[in-house]
Amino acid sequence: MNTSEPLPAAESAFMLNAFEIDILPGVRGDLDEPLASAAPEELLRVLLPLVDRGWIEVCRVIPWAGPDGRRGFQAGAPLAREELPKVLADAANWEYPGSGDWIGCLTLTLTAQGRRIPW
Repeated sequence: MNTSEPLPAAESAFMLNAFEIDILPGVRGDLDEPLASAAPEELLRVLLPLVDRGWIEVCRVIPWAGPDGRRGFQAGAPLAREELPKVLADAANWEYPGSGDWIGCLTLTLTAQGRRIPW
């Protein structure tokens, strides 16, 4: 792929979500219809190639505590590529948690290579 050309809109939406380190459901707000309300299988067709190119990692949100004791959250270690089709096929991972607690939710992060891609 020639990375000097802009990415398709759907791929750009996933790159934006990873740049923001938003939880996975947030990507729907950046996608155009009909993809914005598509089933996980459709969304996987966009996301997994970005993972396979080494541009995005899929992680779980984990707790974080600052040196001053302030609590928050951050992206944990990337999930193994082999896990992704099953984890991402779960529709619950594409919806905001009813509890409002993001710990354990999926999040996307840009890799060093992904940060160099113009999207």
